[in-house]
Amino acid sequence: MLEKECDCSGYEFIEGVPSNVNRMLRDGKVDISSSSSIEYLRNRDKYAFIEGHSISSIGPVGSIILFSRKPIEALDVHTILTSSQSATSVALLDILLTKYLKIKGNLKSAKLTHCSVPSDVEAYLLIGDDALKAVKYYRTRTVKEPFFIYDLGELWHKYTGLPFTFALWIYKKDCGKEKMDLIEKFKDDLNKAKKLALNNLKEIASKAPLRDVLTEEELIAYWKNVSYAFGEKHKKGFELFRKLAEELGLI
Repeated sequence: MLEKECDCSGYEFIEGVPSNVNRMLRDGKVDISSSSSIEYLRNRDKYAFIEGHSISSIGPVGSIILFSRKPIEALDVHTILTSSQSATSVALLDILLTKYLKIKGNLKSAKLTHCSVPSDVEAYLLIGDDALKAVKYYRTRTVKEPFFIYDLGELWHKYTGLPFTFALWIYKKDCGKEKMDLIEKFKDDLNKAKKLALNNLKEIASKAPLRDVLTEEELIAYWKNVSYAFGEKHKKGFELFRKLAEELGLI
């Protein structure tokens, strides 16, 4: 909706997985981005964020999923493969295991898709489209494999009662007046685009790349499950995440 409905003169849009977008923002290759929460927390002296916007969950998020051959409580010291695409999700998993479940999983970064997980791995974390595809695959198979499926947004809410913020729209504080003027324009466009998108989810779902995997109804339900706001409860959950991440030396 941002590209389609708003005046995008002066903007250039770049796609990428969270880890790559974070790096581009850090290196000055992009000026503003919906970037991982942990990227902001690790560099909050350099970054500012757009108020009122986030990618958060208040309960299940649907696309940050731990798949396990054992109950999560039994994963102590077992190797858990984690997606190399999202440092925030890995940090969240580390916090859930260490602070709330009181176990120490052996987290190991790997390039994962839902079709490329070694058969001898006890558990693995998938994010985004790969997680959505894998959940659909396991839940619709005729022959069920002994997998436990854990939504990290749901686990965080279970233990804290708070939203979890996966991403914020962030930019560098010292970007200069010309770019700052453009960022102010972008803020207005982002507000308009969010309202338009939330009012046109059916149209967006009909053209979404994932429509060959998920039905339009499933896509709309997934998007409605995401919280795009950043209110006081979101900030309280975000501050708790910061505190726990600092305690574990993750930021």
